[in-house]
Amino acid sequence: MQTENLNIIEKSELQTSKLRDYATFMKFRLASLVVISAAIAFAAASKELDWVKMGWLVLGGFLVTGSSNGFNQIIERDLDKLMTRTQNRPLPQERMSVAEAMVLASVTGIAGVAILWVFMNPLSGLLGLLALLLYTVVYTPLKRVTPFAVFIGAFPGAIPPLLGCVAATEGFGSVPLIGWILFAGQFIWQFPHFWAIAWVLDDDYKKAGFKMLPSPGGRDKSSAFQVLVYTLFLYPISLMPVMFHFSGFISSLIISFCSIYFLYQAYVLYKDCTVEAARKLMFGSFFYLPAIQLAVLYG
Repeated sequence: MQTENLNIIEKSELQTSKLRDYATFMKFRLASLVVISAAIAFAAASKELDWVKMGWLVLGGFLVTGSSNGFNQIIERDLDKLMTRTQNRPLPQERMSVAEAMVLASVTGIAGVAILWVFMNPLSGLLGLLALLLYTVVYTPLKRVTPFAVFIGAFPGAIPPLLGCVAATEGFGSVPLIGWILFAGQFIWQFPHFWAIAWVLDDDYKKAGFKMLPSPGGRDKSSAFQVLVYTLFLYPISLMPVMFHFSGFISSLIISFCSIYFLYQAYVLYKDCTVEAARKLMFGSFFYLPAIQLAVLYG
């Protein structure tokens, strides 16, 4: 009896460990954050909120994003061994085979695109597929070639709110203006966001040969200045929903407060050029995007 109990416990631990590896492989927390922006945009573009349809959007978007993250780890599995941040992932540690990873990434990607196509509309499915291909086939290989990769990666990274708005419409009709506005905001936001992360992790990225900061000098005034410029432009773009009357006065106050504080954090990075300043900007970016999008939705 005791042996049977031990076997049950061991199987349970193995299953839990496998689920944890799958969550790491698909970057569960990151995928969840990406899906939130699609869900908020879906609610903002809906005349009458359909919770069932939103559920399918969240599931489809999560599977596509998780698939993109999975293919990224398959491609970079040897590079992940070199970096402290990634060396404990399932593939570098050989807790997951490449074949298993390929099956998981392929199945989730196909299922995600199919869900978006069938339960939303064909254009939603095509946008999900486009995001997956751009991230996997174009952005991932370019990270070791040129800092321009961040610009390329900003396109699939900005698709979720556009996808959310398209999912709230019917078929191949015109994309709602709010969709393009939210796309533009998330597109520009990614530059200070990713460059702040790249500043913090620059030493680790160099081990794998990743070129993520915009200046050849890395952590220098030139990189910090570009962060500051993009953060400055983010402010008026974030106010566009107010300018086009998708949200009101309260929203403008929240957006202004968040944007000015975010800009202040970027200025501190430019002034000090320290890892600590970049870390504060990085955490500020995690707060900024959902705060702005929720302000548009409820303001």
